[in-house]
Amino acid sequence: MRLVFLGPPGVGKGTQAEGLALQLEILHISTGAILRDALGRGTTTGLEAKKFMDAGDLVPDAVVLKLVEDRFAEQDAASGWLLDGYPRNLEQGAALDGLLSILQLTLDHVVFFECDSAELVRRLGGRRVCRKCGNTFHIEFAPPPPQGHCSQGGECEIYQRSDDSEDAILKRLDVYQRETGPLVEHFRSQGRLIVVDGGQSIDQVGVDLRGALGLPT
Repeated sequence: MRLVFLGPPGVGKGTQAEGLALQLEILHISTGAILRDALGRGTTTGLEAKKFMDAGDLVPDAVVLKLVEDRFAEQDAASGWLLDGYPRNLEQGAALDGLLSILQLTLDHVVFFECDSAELVRRLGGRRVCRKCGNTFHIEFAPPPPQGHCSQGGECEIYQRSDDSEDAILKRLDVYQRETGPLVEHFRSQGRLIVVDGGQSIDQVGVDLRGALGLPT
């Protein structure tokens, strides 16, 4: 099976991707992970991406697509894969369509995890970080240790990052919607789109996801 997962920040698509890829015994491909891997191995595409990163620029879409193509070519991708968080906009979607056509591969489904903004703000806005050790917590789901113990010794210095403020989150969600909305409709028009309510519990989202894909729950 070849799948794409789409969804706004905080919707939990990465968690669902890990579990489903394990169940299906297919490759979980995150563009961030394959970029780090390419950089670590010093591949040709990784070194090309590094030039842009060292200059403080975004890695161009063409280079990201080549990273994806390189990963598709590896042996462990032959039995299927799950692309997590890519493509992000209509241009990237069209480029992926073109790549799959060249490779004579078929995309089975695109899963879009939808969730209302209030829930996403609650999830993302609850993140807290320790200044000392960098450990990440959540005020609801993974609270800081009661005594504030830090892995670096002494008391944790817990703070909220500026990009986790409500205003910053809403701006991120607005950008996501403007970029990804047309992409969702693109895949809907192809008859590949499956919509899952990502506002539910992790377990229920997993059940609904597998049911929509016709898999055992």
